[in-house]
Formats: sequence, structure tokens, C-alpha cells
Amino acid sequence: MSGRTKLATVLAISALVAAPTATASAAEPAGPALAKKLAKKVTVEGVNRHLIAFQRLADRNGGNRAALTPGYNASVDYVAGKLRDEGFIVTTPTFTYDINVNDAETARVDGVNYQSLILVQSPQTPVGGVTGPLRVVPEDATPGCEASDFAGQDFTGSVALIRRGACTFEQKHLNAFAAGAIAVLVANNTAGPLSNVTLTNPGKIPTGGISQADGTTLAGKAGASVTVDMRSHTESRTERNVIAETRTGRKNNVVMAGSHLDSVELGAGINDNGSGSAALLETALQLGSRPKVDNAIRFAWWGAEERGLIGSEEWVRQQTFEQQLDIALYLNFDMVGSPNAAYFIYDGDDSDATGAGPGPYGSAQIEKAFADYFAAKGVPTEGTDFSGRSDYGEFIAQGIPAGGLFTGAEGVKTAAQAAKWGGTAGIAYDPCYHSKCDNLGNIDRVALGRNAGAIAFVTAAYGVSTEDVNGVPPRAKRAEARKSAALQKTAVHDDHTHLAAS
Repeated sequence: MSGRTKLATVLAISALVAAPTATASAAEPAGPALAKKLAKKVTVEGVNRHLIAFQRLADRNGGNRAALTPGYNASVDYVAGKLRDEGFIVTTPTFTYDINVNDAETARVDGVNYQSLILVQSPQTPVGGVTGPLRVVPEDATPGCEASDFAGQDFTGSVALIRRGACTFEQKHLNAFAAGAIAVLVANNTAGPLSNVTLTNPGKIPTGGISQADGTTLAGKAGASVTVDMRSHTESRTERNVIAETRTGRKNNVVMAGSHLDSVELGAGINDNGSGSAALLETALQLGSRPKVDNAIRFAWWGAEERGLIGSEEWVRQQTFEQQLDIALYLNFDMVGSPNAAYFIYDGDDSDATGAGPGPYGSAQIEKAFADYFAAKGVPTEGTDFSGRSDYGEFIAQGIPAGGLFTGAEGVKTAAQAAKWGGTAGIAYDPCYHSKCDNLGNIDRVALGRNAGAIAFVTAAYGVSTEDVNGVPPRAKRAEARKSAALQKTAVHDDHTHLAAS
């Protein structure tokens, strides 16, 4: 064992010791027997087996499970096949959306082509590109963020090279435009290409992203002639979601739970979002297709979330108003095993004042259901904003109550959170977020197991009753109400008969 390996082992053990653990004396969460039983049956070992499957499917198919790739298709077939074998009603409804197809993505200097990925909202270059001298913006703490960064050089007709960081891409490119540049190259400030980023608003001049290494190389070629050629066109593509529903339960008061199945193109996406997908799949399989529930439970695995929440948005919009009324609530699970995990619950009542406001009526009750589960397990939680970054978005937009769990992405864990949950303050909840290293080694399996238990418990509990969310009582309560009404009717009839006889 190397010294680095020994250190990693010591840190891992220390984190586990520091982290709060559910003890044997922790109270069992209050709820239906079905929920308690299912939470025990959904184990981290079962969930982890699906993560292993997702990793292998990625490894066999180009290293990722992104939408429109063989890795995603294989993931769809794996999930749908498991559910069909268990007897669920399974469909894989399609949706169509437009994608940009790159025709050119180069910055050519001294006869060498460097990859330059056009930013979202950037205008394109003409065929053949635009050519000018390469001007390098000084790399200080705020490169390209102030107009003064462009003083001292003549940027007229030039291609400006700016390092990423400290301000928006839009601000950098606007400053370059004001200085007279005809194009901008933004060099990444971390290893790897600069992709999947945007100018936010329609740009003034073509703006592309290049890798950290290429940016360093080009910085040494200041003054050389550079030709930037960045063009694309739009094509329509079709992808699949996976929808599975129990054969038992009311079809007009459905409990729905979903996770996105696709990864980004850089890696296998084992935390984002293999973790949510695997926990949801194991919950469905252990629940079975014919559980004793009042309300049908519908599970969803969404496609093209990483391209802009497309799969879930298109599915919800395809439902009629009556079909949307049949959905009692929606539960969302996007990243539930982050390696430096937080225990976040979507802030349904906005009691944490996180900024986006409360969800539709019923969302506060969903938040409380998760909070009560974790409290009984001795695990503290925090609210997190309905930021619009995951698949609950369109459900909320249509007035459907929503909630769910999240263990954190690129946000940084605070010292207070590290003291509360363990882990390391000052670094991201998931340092491998949207990166190649989001693999089987990028999972906190303690957090994964706790969240899987919560997912199973709350999903099953709402399968029994959604009364606190939308006023629809469970079967037993409805039967008791009918019995009481019948007895009352009989009593009234007997009173009338007695009065008539008198």
C-alpha cells in the first residue's frame, strides 16, 4: 500500500467516525407497515449492484451513458428489462428535440488546429471563419472582467484569448467586443475542454471555449494570425424515457417518482444520476408490481435531462389536464450518493428562504415526510431550493406538488455542514460533478443507503395514502366513512319508522 493510499484510508475512516450514524436506539419512523417493510428491503447492496451495471454499460459503450448514445440505450434496456421481468406495466415513450450539430469547431494557428467549442448563444462565424491577430488578455485574478484588462493593446480586428474565471462568459466577451475584437476564445481554468457553457444572452461576436492546455499553448503565440471557424446546424433527434407503473392501486391518484437516467458525455455518471436511478430501480423491484397500495405508483427514468430537462418536460406537457390531475404528487431523486454528501430535502414550504419560493400546495407536506424519516434515523437535514435544475420543474409549473432528495453537486460544503454530517469543508459535495471521474469510486455508500431507505419509505407511504398532500384518504378510511354513513342512514330510517308507528 502506497503512502497516498494509506492517507486516503485514514481520511475515509475519519470521515465515517465523524459522520452521524443512525443508532439501534433510533426510533423507527412512523408510517404504514408497507413503508417500514420496503425501507428494510431496499439495501445499499441492492442499489450498488445497479450502479455496477451502469458503470459496465458505460465502459462497454464509449465511456458514458449520455442521451443519443449506445450507453444510454443500453441503460434504458437494462432498467426496462428488470421492470418487465418483475411484472410492471412498462412503456418507453419517445420524445423529439433539436440538437446542434457542429460543422466546424477550430482555432487554427501556425497550421495547427485547436478545438474551439462554440458557446450557447454565440453567433456563428461565416464559412471559412474569421481571421485576425491573437491578442492575449493578461491573466490576473479577474481576467477579462474589466474594460481596463484590454488597455495597452490594440484589439481592433483581433481574436481575444481570455482565461475562464471570476465573472461570466458574457461579461468577458462583451468587454472584448467593446475593445474591437472580432472573436473570443475562452480558455478553461481546469483540466479538460470547455463545453456545455453559455453566454446567457445572444452574443455580439463568435465566442468559443478551448481546453486549459490549449489555452496555455496559444498564450505563447500572442500576435500570431489565428483563424476561428465555429459553425453548427440544427437537427431533430428522438429519445426514450422509461415509465413503469404498478398493476394495483387507484389510477386517478397516482404517486409518481422519477430520476434522470442519462449522464453527461464526459463520463459514466454514476452519482449524477446513476445513484438516483439505481435507488429508484431497487425501490420498484423490491416493492413489486402488485403491492397492497391504495394508489398506483408510477416510476420514471428520464432521458436528456443533461440537455435541458427535455425528457421530463416533454412527457408532462404531453399529458392532458385530466391526466395531470391523476398525478397526486411527484418525487424527484437526482444525485443521492455524493462523495462529500449533504442531506438536502427540497424546500417545499420555503421555510429555509432559499429563494425560489414554495412549491405547489402539498410540497410542504412532502418535505416534512422526508424530514420526519431522517429525524427518526438521527440524521439532520437542510432544505434546498427548487432551483429549476432538475426534473421536478415542469411538474411544479403545472401545479403538481413535488419534493425529493439531493446530496449536492458543485456547491461547496461549509464547516458547519462538515461538523453536522462529516466529510470535508471547503470542497464540493461532488468534486467529480459532470466529470470523467464520476465513476464507481465517486459514491458515499453510507449516504446512498440512507437516502435509498428514505426513498423507499416515503414512496410506499404515499402509495398507501396521499391524504396530507391532496385530501384523498386511504382505502380503510374511505371504507370506515362509508360504513359510518350507512349506519347513520339506517339510524335515521329507524327513527322515521318509530315515529310513523307512534
